[in-house]
Amino acid sequence: MTVPGTFRSAVEAKDLAAITDALDPGIEFNSPVMVKPYLGRDAVAALLGVLLEVFEDFRYTDELVGSSANGAGPPAQALIFTARVAGKAVQGLDLLRFGDTGLVTGLTVMVRPLPAAMTLARVVGKRMEAAAEAEKATGAEGAAEGAKA
Repeated sequence: MTVPGTFRSAVEAKDLAAITDALDPGIEFNSPVMVKPYLGRDAVAALLGVLLEVFEDFRYTDELVGSSANGAGPPAQALIFTARVAGKAVQGLDLLRFGDTGLVTGLTVMVRPLPAAMTLARVVGKRMEAAAEAEKATGAEGAAEGAKA
């Protein structure tokens, strides 16, 4: 079972496997710089892998742990961070929601200031597009190889 602190430790260690292990299979990732949420462990892990590469000097500065609004659900956690993206200073907050199993079911990231958020969106978007194109090309090559066999 994952508890608040496990995700943070994995991020601070830049351990993508441990981060992925802390995610619920049905996780939803939301960000102010993306129109649609990323859904599912694999999609969110791929995005978080890119963020691990993009953020420079990333560090959590504060942590808040609480419960759901009615106090009946699993804990929630807010992690405040600082970093740089392409040389621009970023402040942000990771809001984590946990399911009954203790895994992270929801992750909402908010960043400021706006110029840094826009830089983050641009840099991450380019990397995610490149990864998708590489995956598509690998899949097409694999299909072509399978057809030859």
